[in-house]
Amino acid sequence: MIEIKHLCKSFEDKDVLTDINAVFEDGKTNLIIGQSGSGKTVLIKNIVGLLEPTSGEILYDGRDFVTLTKKERTLLRREMGMIFQSAALFDSMTVLENVMFPLDMYSDMNEADRIKRAEFCLARVDLHDVGSKMPGELSGGMQKRVAIARAIALNPKYLFCDEPNSGLDPKTSLVIDDLISGITHEFGITTIMNTHDMNSVMGIGENIIYIEKGRKEWQGSKDEIMTSTNEKLNSFIFASDLFRKIKETQTCS
Repeated sequence: MIEIKHLCKSFEDKDVLTDINAVFEDGKTNLIIGQSGSGKTVLIKNIVGLLEPTSGEILYDGRDFVTLTKKERTLLRREMGMIFQSAALFDSMTVLENVMFPLDMYSDMNEADRIKRAEFCLARVDLHDVGSKMPGELSGGMQKRVAIARAIALNPKYLFCDEPNSGLDPKTSLVIDDLISGITHEFGITTIMNTHDMNSVMGIGENIIYIEKGRKEWQGSKDEIMTSTNEKLNSFIFASDLFRKIKETQTCS
């Protein structure tokens, strides 16, 4: 379980995150939602250590990331997988080499076992016989699937996804959502995902945190969203006609 307590982040004289308290549940897809500029990306960067919080605690199963030594942080990062907004693949490496990269860096496996593990991860995201291709030969959706395969190569306890559906068409977005959700449950991973895609929220959101102007305004499940009385959340969620009609239908039934 990942828990954040009284987390604050400021840049010079601007407060970006203010006193955020939240629990991200084990083995579930935990979604962080909010408008552009609400602080979603800053929050996830603090959680993974790409930014240092101004104050507060970030607890990984009771271990406060903020106070860990450099060596302890390195060990903890081996338990993390990361999917970036862009696939962030190495253009000079083959697909297989990209997936093997974290294994080459951090594992004690011999080469044959590293190749076997990378091929397993590619198969898990339904990519067969593409290991010898270069990333530029793949579609955007396939590149995101390679990024997922690379993120799970070290069999992480924690998976972080920063807008994984960015730039994808709706059908491909559903494929990525299904893969992330399936991997989360299959391997018991604690997954944290930033998104503004309401299809993702209603499709795979098991534990959802809504942030507005750097403050946590609401936390609950996708089912609880539909009956929420939080005006700020409702203003964000039901801005589209589709979701407003869904809520009106449920209210009348």
